[in-house]
Amino acid sequence: MTEVEVAVEAAKAGAAAIAASGPLSVRHKGAFDLVTQADLASERAIREVLAAHTPDVPILGEEGGGGADAATRWVVDPIDGTTNFVHGVPHYGISIGLEVDGESVVGVVHNPSRGEMWRAARGEGAWLGDERLSVSDVRDLGQALCATGFPVDRERLGPSMAIAEAVLRASQAIRRFGAASLDLCYVARGTFDAFFEVHLSRWDVAAGIVIIEEAGGRVGPLPGHTLGDAAPILATNGWLHEALFSLIEASVRDHDAAP
Repeated sequence: MTEVEVAVEAAKAGAAAIAASGPLSVRHKGAFDLVTQADLASERAIREVLAAHTPDVPILGEEGGGGADAATRWVVDPIDGTTNFVHGVPHYGISIGLEVDGESVVGVVHNPSRGEMWRAARGEGAWLGDERLSVSDVRDLGQALCATGFPVDRERLGPSMAIAEAVLRASQAIRRFGAASLDLCYVARGTFDAFFEVHLSRWDVAAGIVIIEEAGGRVGPLPGHTLGDAAPILATNGWLHEALFSLIEASVRDHDAAP
């Protein structure tokens, strides 16, 4: 099996575990940060598949940790969008990325509620089923549909709100769907023209990065940041990247200078 096929099989196993997990049992990792037995069951199932096919590759999972310092590693979010999942909103994803020396080389994002399997491998294009993905051709920020997300820690809302206001004033509209992995896939498909978020972790974006780049888009850190295990991200169709970067940079500067 190729690494993409392994990731697809693991994502399907995670989805089956979610479906079989029974009535929800929800606990809080933080005041607004939820985890369910479905998250835990999904990650266990994913780990079993990945370990069976790639036993020498460590796994960094949102719920189980591991693999933090490995040069080659799988990066797994067993349910991205747990709050949506808990509330019955059919917009959540299983995200599985393979990284080598910090570069995302394989990405699979699966939305079980819609039967969508997004996938990409470096040099092989990005796909949704039989559809080859391509980013949009929107070049005017005023015509751009953007997406974002906000931190679960309400004490860290300030910069995110400042950036969102600046982009909202400059673009056609902003959407907030609550699952970063799927937002990145929508940029790859050309549904969104850009996505940005301040407070993300590597498991939120590892798969989506290669999916966007293989669809012709551009991914980088927000101003003043790097794309490490904490992953403040700007992902665009490429045409809008510099304009959005400059706009976000100015909004952060103004926020930081405010009394």
